[in-house]
Parts: sequence; C-alpha cells; structure tokens
Amino acid sequence: MQTFKVISPINNRCYAERPYATNDEIEHALKASATAQAIWQNIPIEARTSICLKAVSAQLAREARSAEELSWQMGRPLRYTPGEIKGFAERARHMINIAASKLADIEIEQSAEATRLIRHTPHGIVLSIVPWNYPYLTAVNSIIPALMAGNSVIMKPASQTPLTAERLFDAFATAGLPSGLFQYLFIDHATTTKLIQHDAINYVAFTGSTQGGHEIEAAAVGRFIDIGLELGGKDPAYVRSDANTEHAIEGLVDGAFFNAGQSCCGIERIYVHKDQYRSFCDGFIELTREYRLGDPLHPDTTLGPMVNTTAATRVRNQINDAVKQGATATIDEKAFHASCVGSPYLAPQVLLNVDHSMAVMRDESFGPVVGIMQVDSDEQAVELMNDSPYGLSASIWTADSDAALTLGTQLQTGTCFMNRCDYLDPALPWSGVKNSGKGCTLSALAYERLTQPKSFHLQK
Repeated sequence: MQTFKVISPINNRCYAERPYATNDEIEHALKASATAQAIWQNIPIEARTSICLKAVSAQLAREARSAEELSWQMGRPLRYTPGEIKGFAERARHMINIAASKLADIEIEQSAEATRLIRHTPHGIVLSIVPWNYPYLTAVNSIIPALMAGNSVIMKPASQTPLTAERLFDAFATAGLPSGLFQYLFIDHATTTKLIQHDAINYVAFTGSTQGGHEIEAAAVGRFIDIGLELGGKDPAYVRSDANTEHAIEGLVDGAFFNAGQSCCGIERIYVHKDQYRSFCDGFIELTREYRLGDPLHPDTTLGPMVNTTAATRVRNQINDAVKQGATATIDEKAFHASCVGSPYLAPQVLLNVDHSMAVMRDESFGPVVGIMQVDSDEQAVELMNDSPYGLSASIWTADSDAALTLGTQLQTGTCFMNRCDYLDPALPWSGVKNSGKGCTLSALAYERLTQPKSFHLQK
C-alpha cells in the first residue's frame, strides 16, 4: 500500500501518514457519488438546508481539535487557526441561507397560452481540489454550494492538510448527509489528472497556483466540462495622500504577513503617495518588528513558519536577489531568533527602493515579504498596480470613496477594496482576471457556476 506523510513545519517531523486511494477505491467512490446524487437532486431544498446547517454546527463543535491539527499541518499560529473554522461557518451559512431564492425557478411566462421558465439543474459530481494554506475556507467555497445545488462532491485535499477532509467528512456524517454525497480521495497529481479526465466528473473547482490552473485546464481539454479556477496573485495596495496613515499601516501589515504571507490575496506590493511615503514606511517597519516568530503552538507566537523549507528558501532567495539589485532590507533577520536558513522559519521583511525590474515586485512571493514604492499620483499608482500578469484583488486606502470607485474601475482585478484587504465577503463573488483564474465562487453568482440552466417551454 502506497502512503504519503505529512511533515509538520513546526518540527520537521511526520505528523500524520495516510494511504493513497487505489484505483478500485476511486471507481467505488465515483459510483457511490453518482448513485447518491441522482437521489439528492430531487430532495427539497429545505431538507438540504437543514442537513448542511447541521454539518456546519458539527464542524464548529470540533473547532478546538480542527484548529490544533491545522496548526500542526501547515504552521499557522494556534491563536489564529480557530478563526478559519469560524470563517468557514460564516461563508457556509451565507451560501446555505441564500440557496433557496437563488436556485428557484426563473419564471418567464405564466399565461393561458404557455408556461416558460428556467430551472437550475445540478451538474452531477463536483470535484473540489483544495489547497493547504486555507483548507477549510477554500473548501467551503465550492463544497457547500455544490451540495445545496443538488450535486455530489468529491474532495481532493492537499497532501499537506489531509486531516481537514476527514474532519469535514465527520461533520457531514454527523449531520446525516446521505452516504456517497460527500467523499474525499487521497490521490497524487497524476491520479488527479486521470480523475479529471474521467467521464463521471462533471465540474472541477480548483484553488491553487497558476501553474496548477494550467495543468487543470490541460487535463480537462476535450471534456466539455466547466472548471472554476481560483489562482495566485500579486496583490497591490495604494495609500493615497488623504489616507488615514495609522489605519493603513495596521491593515496592510496584517495583510502582508498574516499566515506568513501565504495567502493568494495577501498584500505583496504597496504603492504610497509621496506625501505619505516617509511616515507610512516608518510606521509599517516599526509595526512589522513587533511580530513574534516561533513555535505556532506557543500563545505568544504571532508569526509561524512557512509550510516547508523549500518555500522559505524560495522567498529568501527572492529577497536576496532584490537586495543585490539595489533594494533596501529594513528588517534585521537576526532580531527574529527563530529565523534560520535551511528551515521553514523566516523573518518578515520590508523592502524599500524597489522597482518592477525586481522579481519581488513581479512574481508571486507567497511569503512574508513586501516591497514598498513611492508614487507621485493616482495615475502612476494605477499604472503600476496594473503592471502585473495577475489580477485577483487590490486595495485603495483613502478618505474619498468616490476616488476609490473611480480608481478601482481602472484596476484589472476581480475585487477592489477600500480601506481593507485580504478578506472574502461571502455576499460578493470571488474571482480573478488574467493569471489569477476564471469563474467565481461565493455570492449568488456561484450558484450559476455550479448548475446548468435548463429551459422549459410548455405550450398549452
């Protein structure tokens, strides 16, 4: 039996070991999923609502266990991991509560001559491929609305966080979800590709890297199935001359370094108007120095390790290359005693004197580093913010909401924030442009992606 190990970034030791699914187990899962879905799609929306709400409550009841497991698996400080479980519940409940109205028939005509309507019909089996950095928050984006829409779901968790799939399975079982409707498979990349090509899979929801998105698209070529891709980002922020400096510093430091910067919508580059630049940089650097890097299980730790040594080395190299090109590193790594070359523990870094010739301002970092540039105008800021192959989210820090809307309209991103960042509102669609993906999750629009419109024209 072939297995895989979860190596915890906390101590570089094996935290869990699980077997990969065999071909027979995969086929059995697909058959069970199809059988269950054929019945589930005819279950009234009220019954689906009741079961899914019970599953959310069951997951919340396991918050402490799930949070500690998550810290061990991917390294986020234990003081923060319960927040992901609460966020899971917030998103899930919103999508559950709007389902009945958003999945209702769209009536076009009801007359003595004819009935015309559009019905939302489920795709069938949804394959949800979930990343390790926010496994519960990203899983809920597709799994809950897919089930509410009448689909069945097979979850493929990241090999770094497989226990999250087991916890979700337990929650659905506790809630009384019929067998076969939610399952998980531990499979490698090659097997995932074969699964996408399987005739039984009707929709693929993927959250991960841009490279992973290309691989998913390639695997689905010729299948004529829809796929949703939530991919990487190089998300920018602009601090205007009228911004509340203290508020901007607090929000953007957190946006850059929470989860050790391992967030697709984390802040990776900041543009500051020249009138604010010096005061902003001074405050930003000072607040960054207050982080406490160390054991995620220690209550005083506010910055944990990156997911593995390879990831930390990649970010460290990006920082070193920028410095060689003229950037100024403002944080003394030695002040963070846990930071160590050859380990996942990496101190946060703030780079000044950066420009777009440097990889740290062009390529996704996905780590605790941010570059800050001075700009002379709104126009320059927009030009630089759009100078990227990515387009997930952007934030504008200003006292003028009209200016934020005007500038946001010019930005090539799926989401634009004003005076906040690194957040997903479940009532708004989450989407990206350019290399940040296609399709959307969350909001009422998600149900349009997870269903197929079926037209009825009934002539009387």
